[in-house]
Amino acid sequence: MATTRTVTRLFLLVAFTGTTFAKPADRDDESYDVDHSGQLWQTRARRAHAQSRTVPTDQERTPDYWTNMARASIDEALRLQTLNTNVAKNVVLFLGDGMGVSTVTTARILKGQKAGNPGEETVLAMDSLPYTAMSKTYNIDAQVPDSAGTATAFLCGVKAEAGVIGVDGRTRYGNCSSSKGHEAESIIVHAERAGKSTGIVTTARVTHATPAAAYAHSAARGWEADSDLTAEARENNCTDIAYQLVEEAPDIEVILGGGSRMFKPRSWADPETGGSGDRNDGVDLVQRWQDRKTGRSRYVWNGTDFRDVDPESTDYLLGLFERSHMKYTADRTDDPAEEPTIADMTRKAIEILRKNDNGFFLLVEGGRIDHGHHASKAVKALEDTVAFDDAVQVAKDMLDTSDSLVVVTADHSHTLTFAGYPDRGHPIFGQNVYTSSTPDNTWDELPYTTLLYGNGPGYALVETTNGNDTQVTRQNITDVDTADKEYEQQSAAPLRSETHGGEDVIIMADGPMAHLFHGVQEQHYIAHVMMYAACLGEYTEHCDKPIGTPKPVGDAGPAARGSYYTVALTTVLSGLLMMAATRL
Repeated sequence: MATTRTVTRLFLLVAFTGTTFAKPADRDDESYDVDHSGQLWQTRARRAHAQSRTVPTDQERTPDYWTNMARASIDEALRLQTLNTNVAKNVVLFLGDGMGVSTVTTARILKGQKAGNPGEETVLAMDSLPYTAMSKTYNIDAQVPDSAGTATAFLCGVKAEAGVIGVDGRTRYGNCSSSKGHEAESIIVHAERAGKSTGIVTTARVTHATPAAAYAHSAARGWEADSDLTAEARENNCTDIAYQLVEEAPDIEVILGGGSRMFKPRSWADPETGGSGDRNDGVDLVQRWQDRKTGRSRYVWNGTDFRDVDPESTDYLLGLFERSHMKYTADRTDDPAEEPTIADMTRKAIEILRKNDNGFFLLVEGGRIDHGHHASKAVKALEDTVAFDDAVQVAKDMLDTSDSLVVVTADHSHTLTFAGYPDRGHPIFGQNVYTSSTPDNTWDELPYTTLLYGNGPGYALVETTNGNDTQVTRQNITDVDTADKEYEQQSAAPLRSETHGGEDVIIMADGPMAHLFHGVQEQHYIAHVMMYAACLGEYTEHCDKPIGTPKPVGDAGPAARGSYYTVALTTVLSGLLMMAATRL
């Protein structure tokens, strides 16, 4: 028995080699060491009289409840020591645009509260992905990044300047000539080259920063239509992003999102809004897309036609559901075109793409999470995050992680804060009930929401006069419906549009080689792990199965991986275990 335990411990020691534990540094400035016990006592005293407070369950008050939960988590962690080193036949990358850690946490609570629960104990679909890491999001010229430079990192495997699409760091933003010869190939290019099908799903314009990095090369993310090109870009024969998608990009099978005006001439009238197109060249790129397809293709612009699409009889699907971005989830209560949800689009994309026996790569972006934050409208941002999580659940239900790698991450964060001392189960969009009357603190005695922004349009001061005294305070939101979808959370600094946040974002994954997501990594690492897992690009030598066969071929299945990594790891572990058994 002792021998077995020793061998087991040795195995775990080797498996966890490289893990480090850091001791917190001593704090020199004692002014940061504040005793909040008095403040918390006041809060708890007030809570005792609350009529609608969520009370912990009887189970939660017992040690056994938490011990059993921890044991289950340990058992799951031990199970995960049997690594999945199969080749990833399918890869799905879920990108929550602007989905920082505070967004994930508060969306989790919102999802639980929408189901009638306190919310904090909820497990999102993305939460259940067992392997995690942190991603450093800076661009090579920006401490706090933009979505173009970050998308170039996690799709093309190289970091670049802010604002550029699918090019390396030698390209200067807005300079077309500097991008020539410095194009960076995305994972979609490598997947198509290997015989896989590919797809893009987004709630933003399909020519917007994140999806554009999957297929385009541009010195400026804003060159979405030919009318956006600068004189220098035209002189140096740079083409717009929409044109590249149709005329120059890989043969992507599924493209779903918004942005129809980028593909249509000025003379076009949108069937839903009557608005015109943005193209000066007079070319209808949607028609051009249909003309170029040799397989069974379909173009749709509304939910009714989308639902009628038969995946079995459709090889190519282009869906453009808005002139610009698709509607926020919170705004879809009255939608005459009945836009599909991001979960609906994800399901349809997988149904079409999985017909290819070689497998597929799919990018799914929750693009409007970011826009809700920029507007300081947390309701819209978090409702779109919950909808995004529903799409993750669709992939989990439809795919087998024995041969499908699912990755969820964000390109960057936002300045959203989640603070105060609200009760358990307090409405996530509610006003904070925390106040303090101690003499050491001066308060304006005005309520605030648990969710706030560091900067943005929610900044507002109100001037009040009482006799000869004039006082400037925050807006009194006592009678404001802070759960309204149009409510702008208050901010510390006034800006017309709230900004991105620069902190690391989380990566969550499951499937072949998902365990390679560990620690704190540069953002471009994501693309390399996905290509390594699927044996794409420079990582084809890590597989025993042939790469680059024409589409489609026989069942690829979970293939054996003949990499030096696996062989070396297996050899080391086997040798150490044999030595331990011999000596003991």
